[in-house]
Amino acid sequence: MNAAGPPQGANYPGARSAEGLPMSAASVRTTTWWLQATLLAAALLSGAAQAADVPFLSGRVVDNAEILDVATRTSLTDKLKAHEQKTGDQIAVLTVPTIGSDSIEDFAVRVFENWKLGQKDKNNGVLVIVAPKDRKMRIEVGYGLEGTLTDVASARIIRNVMTPAFKDGDYDKGVTAGVDAIIGQLEGTSDVATLADVAPSGNRSANGFPMSITDPSLPPWPMRILLGCFVFGIIGLFTVIGVMTPGAGWFLYFFLIPFWAMFPIIILGVRGALVLLGVYVVGFPIVKLILSRTAWYEKARTELKTKGSTSVGGFTMGGSSSSGSGSSGGSSGGFSGGGGSSGGGGSSGSW
Repeated sequence: MNAAGPPQGANYPGARSAEGLPMSAASVRTTTWWLQATLLAAALLSGAAQAADVPFLSGRVVDNAEILDVATRTSLTDKLKAHEQKTGDQIAVLTVPTIGSDSIEDFAVRVFENWKLGQKDKNNGVLVIVAPKDRKMRIEVGYGLEGTLTDVASARIIRNVMTPAFKDGDYDKGVTAGVDAIIGQLEGTSDVATLADVAPSGNRSANGFPMSITDPSLPPWPMRILLGCFVFGIIGLFTVIGVMTPGAGWFLYFFLIPFWAMFPIIILGVRGALVLLGVYVVGFPIVKLILSRTAWYEKARTELKTKGSTSVGGFTMGGSSSSGSGSSGGSSGGFSGGGGSSGGGGSSGSW
């Protein structure tokens, strides 16, 4: 007798449960749906787990990253307390090792709303956050103080007061100086507009040129790519012609040095432009010396001497040769007859 095959139609062929029994199409679809839902939930939970938790408000200075000395924390607490008693403004300092997948802006808002800084009817709170592992910081300002501690003022405090100290690894100095600047701005005892302006990332030279390719003052990368195609396309073309052309190529070599020195700055910064200029100054003569030993280069040199022109990469280059300049009465001397004719007179002699 033939063994009975699996039921058809209502079941997927080959689909069986853990007990070895055939599964219905509905069961397969249900199992697949639950599997997808489980994977999606796990992904969402994993993403949520990466966000930093809001720390407990244990005082005016919450140093969870442990980057401040005890003396600094005590001094800051006393300053912030005295400022609150004088003005009613509430300023808090928070350090956390990292903010995880959060942006510094979103994390600051969550902490600010959770801690409820400032008086309810005045919204006069300020939060200073430092995340050393992420190398990020923020000054979050309540609505009531935005007219005094403006976005521009906060940016100046971060850029000109806190960042230089943080770059030196001195968090005590940076946080203390930042808090002092905030208090001075709010109390009117100092104005951050008078602070010496420095580069946001320390990448700009004293004359304002961007020093590094990562300088934020440079154009965004899509624009830099377009500018690079334009700039390097033009000066690169003339560089190639200069390398491949005998004689006149050295004129192009010196002529293009200022272009290689300045134009790349807007794309690569000062350091990148210096490297590129060095490559050009050294590389051009080396490549030209190597090419001068090839047969086609010697042919082009000969054509320039004999014909006065040669073809290089589709371009016709003219030489400086002046054919016939040594012959008497030639047009190259600038002299020509006035149009007269001979009547046969004159004299001849012999010896």
